[in-house]
Parts: sequence; C-alpha cells; structure tokens
Amino acid sequence: MKKILSLIMVSALGGALTLGSYLMFFDKADNNIVSNSEMPIAIPVNYNTNIATAAENTDFTVIADKTVHAVVHVKNVSIARSNSNPLSQFFYGNSDTETQRVVGTGSGVIISKDGYIITNNHVIKGARKIEITLNNKETYEAEIVGVDESSDIALLKIDKGNLPYLPFGNSDYLKVGEWVLAVGNPFNLTSTVTAGIVSAKARAINLSNNNNRIESFIQTDAAVNPGNSGGALVNVRGELIGINTAISSQTGSYIGYSFAVPSNIAKKVIDDLLEFGNVQRAYLGINYEELDSNKANDFGVNSTEGVIITRVIENGAAKEAGLMANDIITKMDNVKITKFSDLQGFLGSKRPGDMVRISVLRNENIKTISVKLKNQFGKFKYGMSDFSNYYIGDLKPISKSDTNRFGIKFGVKIVNLKNKRLEQLYGIESGDIIIDIEDQKVKTVAEVETLLKKYQNKEYVVLQLVTQKGKRGYVRLRSN
Repeated sequence: MKKILSLIMVSALGGALTLGSYLMFFDKADNNIVSNSEMPIAIPVNYNTNIATAAENTDFTVIADKTVHAVVHVKNVSIARSNSNPLSQFFYGNSDTETQRVVGTGSGVIISKDGYIITNNHVIKGARKIEITLNNKETYEAEIVGVDESSDIALLKIDKGNLPYLPFGNSDYLKVGEWVLAVGNPFNLTSTVTAGIVSAKARAINLSNNNNRIESFIQTDAAVNPGNSGGALVNVRGELIGINTAISSQTGSYIGYSFAVPSNIAKKVIDDLLEFGNVQRAYLGINYEELDSNKANDFGVNSTEGVIITRVIENGAAKEAGLMANDIITKMDNVKITKFSDLQGFLGSKRPGDMVRISVLRNENIKTISVKLKNQFGKFKYGMSDFSNYYIGDLKPISKSDTNRFGIKFGVKIVNLKNKRLEQLYGIESGDIIIDIEDQKVKTVAEVETLLKKYQNKEYVVLQLVTQKGKRGYVRLRSN
C-alpha cells in the first residue's frame, strides 16, 4: 500500500513540475497579441523587423477587436448590359441593349484616420455608386481615388474623420508558418474573423491571361469566402500585411487555400495613386526562364532556385547596369529570388528610378550589381507622348474640316499608326479619329496620353473611333 501511495505521489509531483514548466514557458512568450477631401500627409506604416517566435500567444482577442473596427463593408451598385462586348458593334452601329441594376459586395480596410480605404479593384469595378458601411453601422458614399488592375488594388475615400485604421506592415518579413488573421464580410456576414498560418509566399495562381497582372500572393489557410475580397490580412502585431483577394476552389467557396496581395505591393500602389494619379511600374528589362533541375544541369550549377536572364533588352535597366544573358538572379536587395513570382513581387513594390542591388550567379561566382530601375519605355521618367506613341502612334487634334465632315465636335486624329495590331485586327488606318477612351471624350493629345497612362495596367483599353468612311465602332487596345 505504501508503495502504491509513493508511486501516486511521484506521478503527481512529476505532473505538477511538467505543468509548471509549460506555464512558465508560455508566460514568458511574446505578449504582443495582435467578389464582389484632403490627401493625408502619409499612410501609417510599421516596418517591424522582429521575427515571430514559434511560441507566439494564440489568444487573438485583442488584435481581432482592434481590426474589425478598421474593416468595412463595400457595396458596389453597377449596371450590367446584356451585350457587354463592344466589339460585336464595331462597324455595325449601335443597337439597343437591356440593362440591369447589379449589386455586389465585398470588404475594404481603412488605412488613414481621414477616410482613405483600400479594397480590391474587382470589388468596385464598373461601379455607378459605392456605399461603405463601418463596423458601427454608419453608412457613407465613397469616391474612387484610383485603381490598378494589374495588382487588383483600388483606393476609395469617404468624408469622415477620426476613424480607426490599420498601419501597413512589411510583407517582406512575413514568414511561412506565421499566424495571420483574415477579417472581412463573407456572404454579407459582417465583422468576421478567421485565423490561420502563412502556407506559402510569392504564389502565382494564374487568375487571368493578363500579362500585366502581378501575381506574387501570400497564401494562407485562414478561411476566406466570397465577400472577403478587399478585406484585411493582419499579423499578430495588428499590422496590415495583405489584402485578401482570391481563393482556390472548384465550388466557389473556401476549401483550404486563400490568397492575398502583399502589403508592400498594395502600399506602393496606394502611394503612387495619391502622388501621381497612376501607378509607376518598374521594369528590369529582361527576358527570363525559371531555374529547375534540368536547366541547373545545363548551366552546371548546384542550385535549382533562381531566375535565368535569357535576354537583356536594349535601353533597359539591366543592360545599362551590366547584367548579362545567362546570369542567374538569386537575390534582390535582401529578398531571396527562387522563382519569377518572387522577382515580380519585388519589382511590384518599386518605382522607376529606384536603386536596387541584384545578386547574380555568373560563371560559378556570386556577383552583386547595383541597378537603377526604369519604366517600360527604358526611361526613368515618362515623356510627353510615350504612351500615345507606343500604344497608337502619332496623333493630332481634329481640324475644322473633320468636324464638318463627320459631324463631331471633339476627337484626336491618328496621323501615323504605329500599333500594327490595330490595323491587323480591326482595319484601323492612319486618318481614323479617336473620339473617346474608356467612355471619356478626348479633345487633345495630352488627354489621350493621360488616359492611356491611367489605364496602362488594364488587360485592354476600349477606344471609340470614327473611320475615314464615317463609321463608328469600338476596339480593344493592347500593346504591340
């Protein structure tokens, strides 16, 4: 009997010691728990470089309470037409189309106390009216400050001050396995919080055939459903490190994976929209292939991670800096480059004129080269007619004789058509007249330039033209 009591006492003591050790360990853990006016001086940013520990406290109540008040419900009222493809009317005149009022919903994140809100472009696309509902059920009409189709980011503004907001975090420091919260309004269920971990970074999921689309998503297993689009992905310090954008699903509902635009890309887009009215995209000026085991054998290297430069484009940033074909890019600044989506994501947070340090593997040696990034025209700044010259050709305002001949009061004539795609696909010729771009009338070459720059990252831009024969129609403008 005494032996049995001794065993019981020893077991109880051992259990108490184990429990005590467990409680001491976690007591000392980090307690920082965390699809539809006037410009602020600065968007708040917390670029915290602290690394989250594996023993992070998983009580998310404090940060969840903070976050839900900065996430809003977005209602998009738009008009759907039964014939939405303008190409079917090209050269055949206009026809009556039925219209229908459509209401879509999604989420948004307040990023400044004076009412700037970030969301997805696809949430507000085609909107005639945008209605924002705060967590306290107050409702405001929002204006669109700017959009960027390539990153699927849009910036809205409401006339309201002293709002709760989320600061941007640095998504470059996000680690796979780190806890995150997704906050939004799935299925119109407002103020919904889900938790998960970062399961991958720089993920490309081929959302569209748009070559300009930036795909370098944060992948998480936090539950995200229709209505979460545009909502917040936050870390355990309460910093905005992503904008929830898409799910991978065959049913349309969450089945385990969700994807967010990294905060560094989103913040750069917002900064550009506020400062320039459009997004300043940086280009390296290369053609590339991703390194794999077969190519590693061809190049005689041990690694299978990196981006191979197959061609250096004339007048590009890479050419000017001394990068060469067959160089293998392994790092840009402090960001490891294992595949093209890593490189694309890094460039998505930069502007033309920014200096970056690129590490390349050349002849079995690592070489680091400073590169000053350029725009798509091989320049550090845009010229007076870069976009109109590249996407269309030489232009001039219409003459009085054009006004009388075609019965139009505005428009810009194509003097020298340089985009041969317009000629091959639609029969457009020099002498034809552009009368509007994306339903906005144009009277000067400067207006054409401004609109093409504004919509440069769209998959295509819709132009309405009058041909030399007097016929009106629409074309979808893409680059050469």
